[in-house]
Amino acid sequence: MDHAHAMAGHAADPAHIDTSTGLDSRKMAFWTFIGSECLLFGSLIATYMAYKGSSLTGPYPHDTLVNGKLEHGILNIPLTSFSTFILLMSSVMMVLALNAVQKGDKSGSVLWLLMTALFGSVFLGCQVFEFTHFYHEGLTLQTNLFGSTFFVLTGFHGAHVTVGVIYLLTLAYLAHKGKVGPEKTLNVEIAGLYWHFVDVIWIVIFPLVYLIK
Repeated sequence: MDHAHAMAGHAADPAHIDTSTGLDSRKMAFWTFIGSECLLFGSLIATYMAYKGSSLTGPYPHDTLVNGKLEHGILNIPLTSFSTFILLMSSVMMVLALNAVQKGDKSGSVLWLLMTALFGSVFLGCQVFEFTHFYHEGLTLQTNLFGSTFFVLTGFHGAHVTVGVIYLLTLAYLAHKGKVGPEKTLNVEIAGLYWHFVDVIWIVIFPLVYLIK
């Protein structure tokens, strides 16, 4: 690393320090955070898969024969497919938001950041509806192994989406105030990394939980 260049950059912006990898220190720290989150979600997904199909009592996730009687599965695949599509589309909105910020397009930045937050909110609304429906069907954290592992895994992901929506709304507010311009592109880029990470995790969860019996 060019030491003189790093010192000059640090003097210009004390919070912006080049690392030996050439990456901005904030982006490097965020990638480290993403790595730790991957381990956390990996452990939750592994736990769900380890206990998959081990519930001794219903409700069951998919149609199951119990003592010769068919028990209908509780998962709502069409609803979750819709919410998955919405979440994936939100990633497209995030890309458009970053592009608008890079171009100094204030109105476009606000619009696409709000649209990304809106699509994330729709996904959360579907999840709240699903959880409420499951509760009325008798599925809770304590009901069986499926309930415990399902609510912990999907609820933890939903909490991450909630944090992302708040993050995006904050950026949209700052962009509206003119405080998120091209010079602040990295802030939006980090928000985009977080949002895409949340989407990728759901792409893993959706088939494992909802599609594979």
